[in-house]
Amino acid sequence: MTEGKLTRRGSLVRLGGLVVGALGVGGLESQRSAGAGPAAVASGAVTCVLTPEQTEGPYYIANEAVRRNITEGRPGTPLLLRAFVVNASTCKPIKGAAVDIWHADASGVYSGFGQGAASRTFMRGIQRANAKGLALFRTVYPGWYQGRTVHIHVKVHLGGNVVHTGQLYFPDTVTDAVYRKAPYNSRPNRDVRNASDAIFRNGGSRSLLAVRRNKSGVYVATIRMGVQRS
Repeated sequence: MTEGKLTRRGSLVRLGGLVVGALGVGGLESQRSAGAGPAAVASGAVTCVLTPEQTEGPYYIANEAVRRNITEGRPGTPLLLRAFVVNASTCKPIKGAAVDIWHADASGVYSGFGQGAASRTFMRGIQRANAKGLALFRTVYPGWYQGRTVHIHVKVHLGGNVVHTGQLYFPDTVTDAVYRKAPYNSRPNRDVRNASDAIFRNGGSRSLLAVRRNKSGVYVATIRMGVQRS
């Protein structure tokens, strides 16, 4: 597959990756006051950087729609994904970063492939980060498929370059709770959990989403991703 304008490779490769962490606002403020730039990263004063990137996988489709709701009416437990994008050297938000996600539906199917080939759009979308670096998506809790733990794929684009390609993961205990209910319980016995997933073992613990369930029964998953701007 060819990549569109938003998907040209950026310069992150020379740094070996990026950080993904669920840092609180207070933690970010203390890091900002401690200094910025490569020296601060090297000294450890800035700590929101450099977790390894992870594979794009075989199911990427370029030029996804810019939209918040990516479900297209497909069933599943509602999930609100809150992805914050920050500058890896300063921890400051990056307004306008394009966050690009795709994942399997509740039955473990990707749009554009196999059983999902009739549509190329469900569970796929792009959002621009706001002034706080926040990109929001309304989706459903992903289903599992053979050989992989539950995950969401993500790319972050800046200025026409891809500055991060990664995968986001869920705590197994949360997944267990979600999968006890329809429509997930029609597919019991998922075969891979986080600890036994080959890709998760390569930095996935630092790509774990912080997940809570709100009063409406919607699962809210939050992560903070630090990227290099150039």
